[in-house]
Amino acid sequence: MKIAIIGYGKMGRMVEEIARARGHEISCIIDLGNQADFASEAFAAADVAIEFTTPQTAYGNCCKAWDAGLKVVSGSTGWIDKHEKDVDRACNEEGRTLFWSSNFSVGVAIFAAVNKYLAKIMNAFEQYDVEETEVHHVHKLDHPSGTGITLAEQIVAALDRKTGWQSGTLTQADGQVVKNNLQAANKLTINSIRRGEVPGIHSITYNSEADSITITHDAHSRRGFALGAVLAAEYTLTHTGRLTISDMFAF
Repeated sequence: MKIAIIGYGKMGRMVEEIARARGHEISCIIDLGNQADFASEAFAAADVAIEFTTPQTAYGNCCKAWDAGLKVVSGSTGWIDKHEKDVDRACNEEGRTLFWSSNFSVGVAIFAAVNKYLAKIMNAFEQYDVEETEVHHVHKLDHPSGTGITLAEQIVAALDRKTGWQSGTLTQADGQVVKNNLQAANKLTINSIRRGEVPGIHSITYNSEADSITITHDAHSRRGFALGAVLAAEYTLTHTGRLTISDMFAF
């Protein structure tokens, strides 16, 4: 398979390494300094583009890849909600293909399945309140994280006592804590921490007067995310439309 890489930061470089190790060809790499290569023959020759950039540029990158006839795997977060209708139209009416996930880690996919099952059980035990904490590196631009939001939405879908999620505290890299003072009891609170080079830690805690139950996923490196993105590209090669991690892993 021929892969084009959009965004050549730490994730892009790791995607390149893993893709080559799995026998794929990298036909084109696009970063800030060579945007004109979106119109190149090398870019158009790819089967799938893997995109890890920013919330501000991700949708535009997807459109450029679609215009070149490529399927797209995107791991950029903080943009999909703003372009939900555009993406649905492109995939459902225009024949485009987008595999988007807030997190491509196999471990996170397993953790999400456990999260959904636990939330289903806890719906019957109203004495437990639930809260989430996500920790990421200081370079991450969005908060809560995309994965944090996905996990929260899974819980809200299963718990009758929660109608949505809300931002709680944001602990910044310098230790400053910014608090959302508009807290509602019927909303699931997501607290965010930005610290060092942490790849990603997500914890869900159910707390009662008697005890607490916590599940946690702790990524040791970005390698699991990059491998998952390449696996997603392999899946996308033979599938069409709007795809996500639950299509690839049927837990």
